[in-house]
Amino acid sequence: MARVAFYAPMKPPDHPTPSGDREMARNLMSAISAPGDQVDLISRLRVHDKTGDAALQQSKRAAADDEAARLIAEMPADTAIWVTYHNYYKAPDLLGPQVCAARDIPYVQVESTRASSRLSGPWHAFARAAHQACDAARIIFYQTENDRIALQRDLNDCQRLVRLDPFLPLSHVPAAANCTGAMVAVGMMRYGDKLASYRVLADALDLLTGAWHLNIAGDGPARDEVEALFAPFGDRVTFLGQLDQSTLRSVYSRSSVLVWPGVNEAYGMIYLEAQAAGLPVAAQDRPGVRDVLSPADYPTVDLGARGLADYLQKLLNDPDYRRKLGRAAQTYVTDNHLIQNATTQFWSAVRPLIEDRV
Repeated sequence: MARVAFYAPMKPPDHPTPSGDREMARNLMSAISAPGDQVDLISRLRVHDKTGDAALQQSKRAAADDEAARLIAEMPADTAIWVTYHNYYKAPDLLGPQVCAARDIPYVQVESTRASSRLSGPWHAFARAAHQACDAARIIFYQTENDRIALQRDLNDCQRLVRLDPFLPLSHVPAAANCTGAMVAVGMMRYGDKLASYRVLADALDLLTGAWHLNIAGDGPARDEVEALFAPFGDRVTFLGQLDQSTLRSVYSRSSVLVWPGVNEAYGMIYLEAQAAGLPVAAQDRPGVRDVLSPADYPTVDLGARGLADYLQKLLNDPDYRRKLGRAAQTYVTDNHLIQNATTQFWSAVRPLIEDRV
């Protein structure tokens, strides 16, 4: 069994603020440790610049240098490999390459991105650091085809790209929903891409015919704007607020369809969660999103709200079709996106790196 140093520069897995990043990091630690290997959260140092602040970037680099020096001296001697989750231009890994070079252990990344367009502008120093960290990695695990394309472009001779499918921390799926009841949408109420998805959703609802009801799970700083978008629909839309995972699973079990456009989603854990519950999904065919959806004829982005509404209308009008797609979605998640699949993909690639050092 191996000892693994795990690091997430943007936000540690035990950070108190819920987020998709935090959840995925926690899931990764569980997947890596599943065979009995030890995973140490090696540092909680946050290296994140949301606004492009050169002074902040400089101070983060200084803090990282101090932390790297500490880890080089204090990291357990039997640490066999370092894994960094989500190295990118706003949150580069300033620790892993330094520590791994000094301690002569393999360096691995999961879900990293290269943003050449950011090598100039306010994030140029952090973008360059993210690129350098990518260059140092022996293996980069990618989770979407879109990420693979960008990483392949700058791949160096000493590293491999390996697929690691997005996954749920489940060993099996729950009993399938019967696909009756209201539709459900799940999304944090943040400005930017999330609010853009809510706008597409509201426009699509306005084009539906017949009786329907939508429950919305989520909360956040843009809640007032979101509520204003759906105010014209009156009591046909219910806001459930932010739900914990247990309550959300209960909502899925009594829903008919998950509907979420997916504007600029990296991939979207909600799609996996809903499909695991046996729900069909109404989403736009977008990069990243398509990597976690059971095969179906999803509307393209250029069809806009009209395309999403037409697809959703077809699901609402035909209960048998909903259940058929829901069963297919559940099978798809079982075959491709549960924790045991991720564990196998990870260790099949990483174990040889460790064994080569022995």
